[in-house]
Amino acid sequence: MYITYLHLKNWRNFRDAEIHFAPRSYLIGPNAVGKSNLLDVFRFLRDVCKPSGGGLQKAVEDRGGVSKLRCLHARKDPEVRIEVRFSDRIDDSSSSWRYVLGFRLEGKGAQRLLVSTEEVWQGDQRLLSRPDPADKKDLQLLTETHLEQTRTNAEFRNLSDFFGGITYLHLVPQLLKYGDKISGNRLEDDPFGQGFLERIAKCTERTRNARLRKMNKALKAAVPQFKELRFKKDDNTGRPHLEALYEHHRPNAGWQREDDFSDGTLRLLGIMWTLQEGDSLLLIEEPELSLHQSVVEQIPLLMNSIQREMKQRRQIIVSTHSEALLSNKGIDSKGVIVLESNKEGTNVRLVTEEEEKGLDAGFSIAEVVLPQTRPKNVEQLGLWK
Repeated sequence: MYITYLHLKNWRNFRDAEIHFAPRSYLIGPNAVGKSNLLDVFRFLRDVCKPSGGGLQKAVEDRGGVSKLRCLHARKDPEVRIEVRFSDRIDDSSSSWRYVLGFRLEGKGAQRLLVSTEEVWQGDQRLLSRPDPADKKDLQLLTETHLEQTRTNAEFRNLSDFFGGITYLHLVPQLLKYGDKISGNRLEDDPFGQGFLERIAKCTERTRNARLRKMNKALKAAVPQFKELRFKKDDNTGRPHLEALYEHHRPNAGWQREDDFSDGTLRLLGIMWTLQEGDSLLLIEEPELSLHQSVVEQIPLLMNSIQREMKQRRQIIVSTHSEALLSNKGIDSKGVIVLESNKEGTNVRLVTEEEEKGLDAGFSIAEVVLPQTRPKNVEQLGLWK
């Protein structure tokens, strides 16, 4: 399944926003406008559906409670509401499924967090509508969604499975390089790549080698003097490692382990591996970090070329500030989502007709649309004393 539409009410920056998604969507906008908060909607739904240790209550609690989730511009209506529509095919914009979730504090006594709305539609048929008579008789039932309960979601478990399979990637190279030296617990779902090597190790040898061969080809084009990438376990500790061979005047003298890789190489490795890792929705935050501009320019083509070889192409949503990435003229303008700040929160729009004329004339998203997200009076930053 693929997400085609999202409606948010009172979610963080978004008092009321409608977003249409393409197979490849690019979120662009200035700092603090809500790109990460928009991606977090899907992480939130994934957390609700976790088979163990998840659920609505924990997903809200992990984000600081309803007061942190609810838009500051929400006044008379305190409900936070999320609506997601799906299509069965990546090239079909019609909705085959629809899921709606609203929640709010009870407003009295213990101030319980309760489900205010939960609906599931398959086409034109409504499979679930809450609150139902049982909920009204026992309000404690409204502390949980039906989406998270296997005994109640049999008719729409594919939605729960979809949300539960969402992948988020924002690999932080330092966590991977110095994982043994950094104290503290690893976050659930490992969004920052601390367990990246363990994920590679769990893969079957045949699949792992096939993926590494594809990555080899790309790295030879992107990394100077690079020759070969291999997976190897430490002879003493059994810990997994990635090793890269670089051209050197002495045979085998150029092998380096991941803690010697550049930050950009590690981020590129994480992106390429994750693109091959599954078929669920993939969220990538700022893939351009630490990478050379010439490499960043090719990221949209890299995503497309890897996905063409997959049995099922996965939907990808990317947040970015990068002029280099958006200069790639292979980006479909229908997948560009522009976030703009206003007095009532964040406004979301697609490419306008006027901007489309510029793109039709041969200009890129970076030249036509990205300048519209430039913060006003940003020149004053350089005059600070």
